[in-house]
Amino acid sequence: MCALPFAAMAQDTLYHPTGQQIPPPPCMYLHDKWEGPPVVCPPMIHEHWIADLQHWRTERLIRVAYDPSRYELPALKWTQTSFLQPQMMVHDRYFYNPVAGKYTVDRYLDDVEKRYGGIDAVLIWATYPNMGVDDRNQLEMVESMPGGVAGVRQMVADFHRRGVRVLFPMMMWDQGTHAPAKPWPDAIAELMKEIGADGVNGDTQDGVPLGFSLAAEKIGYPLAFEPEGGPSDEALSWNVMTWGQYEFPFIPLVDRYKWLEPRHMVNISDRWAHDKTDDLQYAFFNGVGWESWENVWGIWNGMTPRDAEATRRMATMERGIAPFLTSTGWEPLYPMRNYGVYASRWPREKDTVWTIVNRTSYDIGGPQMDVPMEPGMRYFDLYHGVELTPGAAGKENVLSFQVEAHGFGAILATHGEPDATMQTLMKRMAGMTTEPLAHFSHAWTVLPQTIVETAPTEAVAEAPAGMVRIPGGRFLFKVRGMEIEGEAGAGVDVQYPWEDSPRRFHEHWMDVKPYFIDQYPVTNAQFKAFLEATHYAPKDARNFLKDWKNGTFPEGWANRPVTWVSLEDARAYARWAGKRLPHEWEWQLAAQGLDDRDYPWGNEWLFSNVPAADTGRTMRGPDPVDAHPQGASPYGVMDMVGNVWQWTDEYVDEHTRAAVVRGGEYYQPQGSIWYFPEAFRNDQHGKLLLMAPSYDRSGGVGVRCVRDAQ
Repeated sequence: MCALPFAAMAQDTLYHPTGQQIPPPPCMYLHDKWEGPPVVCPPMIHEHWIADLQHWRTERLIRVAYDPSRYELPALKWTQTSFLQPQMMVHDRYFYNPVAGKYTVDRYLDDVEKRYGGIDAVLIWATYPNMGVDDRNQLEMVESMPGGVAGVRQMVADFHRRGVRVLFPMMMWDQGTHAPAKPWPDAIAELMKEIGADGVNGDTQDGVPLGFSLAAEKIGYPLAFEPEGGPSDEALSWNVMTWGQYEFPFIPLVDRYKWLEPRHMVNISDRWAHDKTDDLQYAFFNGVGWESWENVWGIWNGMTPRDAEATRRMATMERGIAPFLTSTGWEPLYPMRNYGVYASRWPREKDTVWTIVNRTSYDIGGPQMDVPMEPGMRYFDLYHGVELTPGAAGKENVLSFQVEAHGFGAILATHGEPDATMQTLMKRMAGMTTEPLAHFSHAWTVLPQTIVETAPTEAVAEAPAGMVRIPGGRFLFKVRGMEIEGEAGAGVDVQYPWEDSPRRFHEHWMDVKPYFIDQYPVTNAQFKAFLEATHYAPKDARNFLKDWKNGTFPEGWANRPVTWVSLEDARAYARWAGKRLPHEWEWQLAAQGLDDRDYPWGNEWLFSNVPAADTGRTMRGPDPVDAHPQGASPYGVMDMVGNVWQWTDEYVDEHTRAAVVRGGEYYQPQGSIWYFPEAFRNDQHGKLLLMAPSYDRSGGVGVRCVRDAQ
């Protein structure tokens, strides 16, 4: 019995994976003088390291009863060449045109093709961060997209027409909104089949459970499941893709799942990094893909020109050598001559490819690698598209070529002429690499935003019926955005007209002119009067006044805030009423006064001043607008906090539209920190991403108007 611990250790590995990554031999690292005497890797250490990893792989696959059958399914073979996959927000202005009311898939794909060479798959994100502003669950958010299920199905077909596969996310943290009519695995699989999607990303999941694959296969529609976090080794049998959220030391680490199953596709995800060099080099070294994710919850973290060009080159090579990158004979950290240059060897039949990265900040040329002498073998520099003439060194051939700083290389060894695929690849790469990567700018810049202009109303001297005069004055407008992610980075939240970039924290002294504001939010009765007077009918009517039936609001709801109206619907109402939507600072001044109070009524939160929180899975509906008079602001403006959010300004950049909403709401779904955050304080606001009226309408957002004063 005492020998068992030793036996178990002997059956494991000397190079234990840390999470999703396997380390190199420690002796490979450069040691500084204060760390002790120099360490030299002993002879044969690379062979011993590879043998240890191969043994560990064999044993792990036995221990987890590995089943490779899903990697052999024709329906899932596409995953093995899905090297570039952005997470695309449905709010991206390149993806949907709300004025024309059309999906613009070709415009989106043309843009990524022009900037960095195109994509293989797309993860279409329709849920977080807006989810939780009302009781729509994750599937209903997809169904709320323009055109409903039929429109989404056609949009997916448009991606397929361009050879791009489509994934949607699933959020199993979504346990506070509507419960699905059937178990989540069945509900998700059936919607994906109905819209023609190819796969599902498991948001926040360390492995998507087998039950989801079985549910899809039960209806004859296998799906590629891609968890965000590393699954168990056993789950490789049904999770054919994974995100890679890596550590990036100088010497590239080996992806655990790619090593266990070379057909497994990893997409490295590092969304907040401004420099993508590590991501791209680790992907190329491991023969895996990259999550080319730029629109991060409506915050644009765009690629630099240098990263975009590096992406184009890396992905072009991976697509060209794709059959090699699933080789079971993969040999990572193939011995190279120069410190800082690292390679993986990928043998396939009688040919071999090496993928190479230079991790240093300087160009390295000359002799790079030794290869066995073999009669008739020819060598080609795939990166530069030229043949190499090997030099002799004893029983080895020496290959010499250039790898630029933080750059890439690829070598092909083949007998005779390269096949047509390789010749095409070399021709493309020869033209692509005439200009060094160093010639492309690596400076990251923030994407500027602008406020959408709000036309003034006709100014009046006296307060219109139902409105309160706000005298204006010198006002310290101080507010912070309540986004869950992004910290205090440049580009988070919004950019006011006096700022030079979007940022989360805002503070600005301003002189506000007098104006009038609705004492209460617009009610259902008032909105019905507008409809009867104008016969207003939105072009995109999905979810319009969703809680009304047969053209009218529920009994007893006349004096409750109207909801399920989009920003466009709200503006139409305001124009009819001779009013406009408030600028955010006007809303805040009306709520806060000039004494910098935290809440409309003072500095202490009082539950009695707002509607009771609704923590159920179905919204009960807002309270009457006059139900909480003790919550009045210094000017007597009512119902500003805790009943429904209220539309204010809209901000746009090249890729995203968003509205600032104020006041928070009564609906507070439970069970997750990821639902749309509240902003009850006077110095907080919410940023609601906009796509299209059908999607933007919400049971948690209402309307309040203002009018200019003489």
